[in-house]
Amino acid sequence: WTPNYSFQDKTMGFFTCIKLIMVVFNLLIFLGGGVLLGVGIWATVDSNSFVHIFVSISAETATQILNVACLLIAIGAVLVVISFLGCYGAQQESQCLLITFFTVILIIFVAQLVGTVIILVNPSKIRQAEDELKTLLKPVLQEEYGTNEQVTKLWNGTMNDLKCCGLSGYEDFINSNYVNLSHVYPSQCCNSTVMTCTKTNAQASDVQGCFESVLALIQKHIPIVGGVAAGICALELAAMMASIYLYCQLDKKQ
Repeated sequence: WTPNYSFQDKTMGFFTCIKLIMVVFNLLIFLGGGVLLGVGIWATVDSNSFVHIFVSISAETATQILNVACLLIAIGAVLVVISFLGCYGAQQESQCLLITFFTVILIIFVAQLVGTVIILVNPSKIRQAEDELKTLLKPVLQEEYGTNEQVTKLWNGTMNDLKCCGLSGYEDFINSNYVNLSHVYPSQCCNSTVMTCTKTNAQASDVQGCFESVLALIQKHIPIVGGVAAGICALELAAMMASIYLYCQLDKKQ
């Protein structure tokens, strides 16, 4: 005896499967959004202990970190809301929540495409972002390296791993607290054969800055970065297709 499943049974089975996937998928998004939201709130409410974990920094840089914390709160909140719309909408079979979920994901997807096009068409924006980041980090290097143990360890680890010197090169250490106190440059700014890293030796060694090293590392792994970006876009498309499918099936039921 062979069971005879009707087309309606198969359709309902597929509907239930998509519904379950939507619930699980959005629960994962909810957890991720909750983590970002929690970290952002922690960094905002208890900023002193949060900043102390990483480095002792200037007031200006601390303000920037708080700005990042606010951004994390915003992103986390958006993810939590989106996941609620998708999860609760699928579970309760609410057309209103499902179409709202679809619309929000669509807006995010379009915004990502527009942002990508702007970057590709106007690459000067990337250079502008690089300059702003250097402006933010250079004062920390100038003031804290060699005098703050945490900052020094952080930079030494970075320079050792990436075989680089400073942000843009040895010039970042000119008139820094470290050079003014020790009268030498970090050993990473000179070739390994050099015993004492003076300004002349650092200039002759011409070691690449860490910022360029990081960019080179990203370019080296661009297929992975591109794969992650493509994966995110694919998930967004799948979420939109699933939500609109559930919406249409619920519309047929009515």
